[in-house]
Amino acid sequence: MLAALRTFSLLGIDSEPVDVEVDVSPAAMPKVILVGLPEAAVRESIHRIERALVNSGYERPENRVVINLAPAELPKQAASFDLPIALGLLAASGQIDSQLLDRFAAVGELALDGSARPVKGALSMATAAAAQGVEGIVVPSPNAQEAAVVEGLEVIAVDSLTQAAAFFSGGLQVAPTPPRLDQLFQELGGYEMDFRDVRGQEMAKRAITLAASGGHNLLMIGPPGSGKTMLAKRVPTVLPELLAEESIETSRIYSAIGKLPAGKPLLARRPFRSPHHTISNAGLVGGGSTPTPGEISLAHNGVLFLDELPEFNRQTLEVLRQPLEDGTVSISRALRSADFPADFMLIASLNPCPCGYRSDPRRDCHCSVPQIERYMAKISGPLLDRIDLHIEVPAPRFNELSAAADGTDSGSMREVVVAARRQQEKRFRRSSTRTNAQMTTRELRGHCSLNGACQAMLEQSVDRLGLSARAHDKVLRVARTIADVDASISSDSKGRGGDNIRVEHISEAINYRMLDRQFWT
Repeated sequence: MLAALRTFSLLGIDSEPVDVEVDVSPAAMPKVILVGLPEAAVRESIHRIERALVNSGYERPENRVVINLAPAELPKQAASFDLPIALGLLAASGQIDSQLLDRFAAVGELALDGSARPVKGALSMATAAAAQGVEGIVVPSPNAQEAAVVEGLEVIAVDSLTQAAAFFSGGLQVAPTPPRLDQLFQELGGYEMDFRDVRGQEMAKRAITLAASGGHNLLMIGPPGSGKTMLAKRVPTVLPELLAEESIETSRIYSAIGKLPAGKPLLARRPFRSPHHTISNAGLVGGGSTPTPGEISLAHNGVLFLDELPEFNRQTLEVLRQPLEDGTVSISRALRSADFPADFMLIASLNPCPCGYRSDPRRDCHCSVPQIERYMAKISGPLLDRIDLHIEVPAPRFNELSAAADGTDSGSMREVVVAARRQQEKRFRRSSTRTNAQMTTRELRGHCSLNGACQAMLEQSVDRLGLSARAHDKVLRVARTIADVDASISSDSKGRGGDNIRVEHISEAINYRMLDRQFWT
């Protein structure tokens, strides 16, 4: 007897449809043959499935069993095939009779006692199932809330093989898991940290507001203990709230590698990733024989913070160039290649010298010139060119630390950011561009027109600082953001601001490019 049902195979962060075909036929000796390019975890599953069947009260087929996982050329890995194979064995051996096998897909790992264990990538599999037009998907209970965020798909949660078999045979009615998207955003969307905790550093907060408003990358230089890490950790609190589509897109990456936090089936806050400086190339951008996402993809739609930037391996930093420009990363291997999203906001921090006190007027720096040159040479010019804002974060004074009044808080900063982003939505409503930092060269010329005074100042600065063509364009993008932010803070009665880039906007944007020339010369 032949039985067939649907399941999915996880490849990277995407899921591919797989048909599980089970044929049970009479034979002198019982034998199980598994074909369809199964990896080791799938080949070993036969022993788990057999014991799960017996321990759940079913009979192990004492015949010749051929299990085919189609398409045959697609590598099959992970233990998510346990449940569909077990259900196929029950249907092919006549132990259950189901009319639902062609309407519902199934994924899940089985324990020896028949209980269902969670699998990685349930969200990607549910998304693929909805795209394939499947009516519903049967998943282990711990994966149900994660899969239920996909609209137009019935998600059936089961705790064991017995429960799944009863559902498919019609002996048990299981209500679909309801989506709780709005409730999850309310429960998980808040932040504990706030910029009001940071005393002083109002200039740094201004730069962070600009970076968040336009989606710009930011570099902070300052002595140890000046608050660089404290500032960076609070950047997600001023970014616009995650849209449902962004949340699902980011959660899919975490789900595929099993990094969704327990009790949080969906990421409701923008991710903040801060990898250690010993991270490898593959750990940062992704890799492996079967490509898996790295830290830059885990920071998708959020913030990637690289603390103590010169301590990172220079080659590791250089692999950031292409993702910073394109917002995606392509990983190519001998067997297959994969594209992972990597649209993140880069924030980096470093000390001005090995001892850290080169720019601190209260401490003496004992670093020699060759030491400082070697330290700064770890960061290449092309990488610095891709960072829009360079700011100095000086050590706060005592009167700032002991002040009773709070500094600028995250709420007021977020209001400015959201208002500036709203202007950009109107500006790019007919384009795929979302923020000023993503403007193409053609959009740059259309939305960043300069008057004579602005043109003269920019020309003088390019010649004096030796800015590259990329840095020239980034100055214009930052000036566009400054104009948007100023327009959102206060509307000029004479109509100044808004769509007009003025001399003070160009001047401030150029100042954010001068720090690298000061410290790297």
